[in-house]
Amino acid sequence: MASSSAAATFSGIHSFGGIPRETPKLSDKRTVMAVVAQKKAKKSRKIILKEDVPDLGNKGQLLDVKPGYFRNYLHPMGKAQMVTTLLLKEMRMEEERIEAEKKGVKEEAQQLALMFQTFGVFKVKRKGGKGKQIFGTVTPQDLVDIIKAQLQRDVDKRIVFLPEIRETGEYIAELKLHPEVTAQVKLYVYAN
Repeated sequence: MASSSAAATFSGIHSFGGIPRETPKLSDKRTVMAVVAQKKAKKSRKIILKEDVPDLGNKGQLLDVKPGYFRNYLHPMGKAQMVTTLLLKEMRMEEERIEAEKKGVKEEAQQLALMFQTFGVFKVKRKGGKGKQIFGTVTPQDLVDIIKAQLQRDVDKRIVFLPEIRETGEYIAELKLHPEVTAQVKLYVYAN
């Protein structure tokens, strides 16, 4: 009797309410499912740097970084932000504005260079010595003052490059108006 009650208890496990149910029979056709090992997906976040970060990139650069690096260092320190479509659109508009501004500055420098070249010769008067010698030298500041007086244009003396002038004669000075635009100006030095 013990064996029949054990069998009834065992088959009653699958049923609720004490009524034994039949256990489902497995079909003879079994499906074999193959398990393929997969590489762990590399996770990264697209970010834009708000400032220069050593060994990572420069301000405004678009990068992929690990989520933990962004979450634990870049974001709390305010060095980067997540990329959004709106942010990308704003970046493109800002880049276009900067390019247009650079183009305008270059065109203005070219017009200024043309004006300097068509003006002719700037004359510098110095106290004379023996022969062609003059006292002192002609400095970039002297040329800046002459340009200001004759053309009413302010020029920074740091962009003026002169050869060493210690004698009277004609010289060529270069004005680096833009990284891509250089104007050459004739300078006539005479003694009084």
